[in-house]
Amino acid sequence: MISIAIRRFARKAKHDSIKGASGLSTAVSTGSRDEFAKAAPPMPVTLLTDDERMIQDSVRKWANHDLKPLVREMEKNELISPSIIQELYTQGYMSLEIPEKYGGVGMNFTSACITIQEISRIDPSIALMVDVHNTLVVNAIRFWASEFLQDKYLPKLATDSVSAFCLSETNAGSDAFSMSTTAKLSSDGSHYVINGTKSWITSAREAALLLVFCNADPSKGYKGITAFLVDTNLPGVQIGKPESKLGLKASSTCQIFFDDVKVDADHVLGEVGQGYKYCIEILNEGRIGIAAQQIGIAKGCLDVVMPYLNEREQFGQKLLNMPALQQQYAQAATELHAAEVMMLNSCRLKENGLPFVKEAAMTKLFASQVAEKISSQSIEWLGGIGYTTDMIVEKFYRDCKVGSIYEGSSNIQRQTIAKIMNSELEQ
Repeated sequence: MISIAIRRFARKAKHDSIKGASGLSTAVSTGSRDEFAKAAPPMPVTLLTDDERMIQDSVRKWANHDLKPLVREMEKNELISPSIIQELYTQGYMSLEIPEKYGGVGMNFTSACITIQEISRIDPSIALMVDVHNTLVVNAIRFWASEFLQDKYLPKLATDSVSAFCLSETNAGSDAFSMSTTAKLSSDGSHYVINGTKSWITSAREAALLLVFCNADPSKGYKGITAFLVDTNLPGVQIGKPESKLGLKASSTCQIFFDDVKVDADHVLGEVGQGYKYCIEILNEGRIGIAAQQIGIAKGCLDVVMPYLNEREQFGQKLLNMPALQQQYAQAATELHAAEVMMLNSCRLKENGLPFVKEAAMTKLFASQVAEKISSQSIEWLGGIGYTTDMIVEKFYRDCKVGSIYEGSSNIQRQTIAKIMNSELEQ
């Protein structure tokens, strides 16, 4: 089982990182700053650890061998094959950051983003399920859920239960905290009753567990927002029909209706009234995952188009050697490299407990622009055949467009960046 191999690499990497950290600490405490700098120069963010390279290779092989043959069929059916979902669990891709004691792989955030990126090179619809599950729901439970909720749900999320993140509503998109879904505490304090409708929910059709944001005290405005873990089999939970979308067609996007849904009071995630904080914090890192998806899409385009340019000849020479095209694909590769470096840097900042919100916003903003540009150019470079479904690039073009919309639109990212820049001036 590849998932077992992943666990072994994760344990070794954790041991090595502890040894390395101890050694660096000793160098700092016993030597001068200059000596430390000479002994341990900063490592490039593009240099992956052994387990990160292992997961990258594992996902790449699986995606090309097992996922690729089903991509068009799943898009046509607008349904993720159950066998693919099972494989995601078998390979360990749905439990990347879940601790081993809960049946997970216990790897780092960078590994999760690498997984999302590699799957996106083949099918961004599948990567989206992996992204939301790992970077939003699982991590929210890891960070803020009680021990009772972690014991109850993390083993399920590691083995067979898909999850969904329920924030947006029809009239609460970018202004998410204007939500109208409510959670009313019962008179005896034993449970809450949830009423309302959530919209644009990724993986709603497949989900067994929902992370739902509701207002438990509308009189307090956004400070009444509270997060709940809700099983989809509870009475009153109804999944709407999937939206008909431009891209990511295999990924289900549905409304979810809550009609007098009773949720035990001990299923509140974290503290009552702190949901808005949890939401902001988890979306900040989730945006890095979306950037990874967009980078994977752009790489997937070049995976297709570069061999074609090397094979196709016009006017007696390969397209690859035409100066006009060289200018274009060299620029595309440069921008793609920059986006990937930004993504990896954001991952490392987060993992080291350093501020990363501005960098995450920049990364998502830029990566979505790069993916849209490269996928569009790739169609042009392929010519007429690029405009047909004979080539997967047209699907990538459709799939990437939502990258500038979900988990914070591009304008929201710019606003976030500007606010932080302004605050830095005041310091």
